[in-house]
Amino acid sequence: MTRVAVEGTMLSWARERAGRTRESLTPKFSRLAEWEHGEVQPTLKQLEAFAKAVHVPIGYLFLREPPEEPVPIPDFRTVADQPLRRATPDLLDTVYLCQQRQEWYRDDARQAGAEPLPFVGSLALGADVIRSAASIRAALGLDLEAQSRLPTWTNALRAFIEKADALGVLVMVSGVVGSNNRRPLDPEEFRGFALADPVAPLVFINGADTKAAQMFTLAHELAHLWLGESALSDARAAEAPTQAVERWCNKVAAEMLVPLSVFSAVHDLEADLRGELDRLARRFKVSTLVVLRRMHDAGSLTGDAYWRAFNDEVERLQELPGGSGGNFYLTLGARVSKRFARAVVSSTLEGRSSFTEAFRLLGFKKMNTFKELSNGLGVAF
Repeated sequence: MTRVAVEGTMLSWARERAGRTRESLTPKFSRLAEWEHGEVQPTLKQLEAFAKAVHVPIGYLFLREPPEEPVPIPDFRTVADQPLRRATPDLLDTVYLCQQRQEWYRDDARQAGAEPLPFVGSLALGADVIRSAASIRAALGLDLEAQSRLPTWTNALRAFIEKADALGVLVMVSGVVGSNNRRPLDPEEFRGFALADPVAPLVFINGADTKAAQMFTLAHELAHLWLGESALSDARAAEAPTQAVERWCNKVAAEMLVPLSVFSAVHDLEADLRGELDRLARRFKVSTLVVLRRMHDAGSLTGDAYWRAFNDEVERLQELPGGSGGNFYLTLGARVSKRFARAVVSSTLEGRSSFTEAFRLLGFKKMNTFKELSNGLGVAF
């Protein structure tokens, strides 16, 4: 039996990088402790299985020390105002996958004669928040009154995504890495990111987050596209980020979804806070944390009272049971963006792309799935 020489420290690093304990992997790799201590070496087959289990390129395991793995886009995530230095494999693989899809779509669109989209990079950091939010709403055709009449946050988010898609934005919503349901994404690590591009602007939304929170994330990441800047974000509505770009995007997102003039007109200052939070969240189809922030912006809830209400609401939301998410978020079209899926299906049916490439880009392996997707997108097979 041929064994391969790898550093035990690299195996420990790969395991810790994936957030796995030795005990959790021992049932599958019974001699893992011996591998890590350098007492015995794994076989190549065992090493390949280990690399797959901890989601690391097998070539990394032959290095003498861990490689640097910076997030390939500007990272504005923070905890207690301190930047997060290390991204999980789930986050990194999601960014890489979206970059690959964006590159394919950009090339395909340019071959079809696509022109740069005028809204990408059309705003500058520090531009007036109210006018900036209004210009984004106008470009999207976002009707807040119509949105308020939609029955659920899921309906409102679907309509919001469709408007961004129609404008040319690839909006991908998923709570897992690719199509791997055993690799869930953690909203506490990131809520979304934007990949700015004049032809193929892309927004990814962490579908494991609540639907109301996803509304704000989409608005926040769209603001990044209007700045023409890629970014990985927390997109926490109720907080004021330390970075100027995140503060501006948060303000624009809040104004886009909940214009302060409209909010002030419908906000009942005499109402019970709990009831008013829920009423206004339903009215604007945003989270109660966004409503709290707008109360703060309007001057009706400030200082210690705001932060007490904010902390109480965070605690209440954490205790609520999670929802099923709805079938919309389980569909392939939502995960990869309907605009992207239509382009891949059309390219394949026209013979410009192979089925093998299509399956890789879309994240499945069966022809029946391809046929069902093409029918669902209205693309003739």
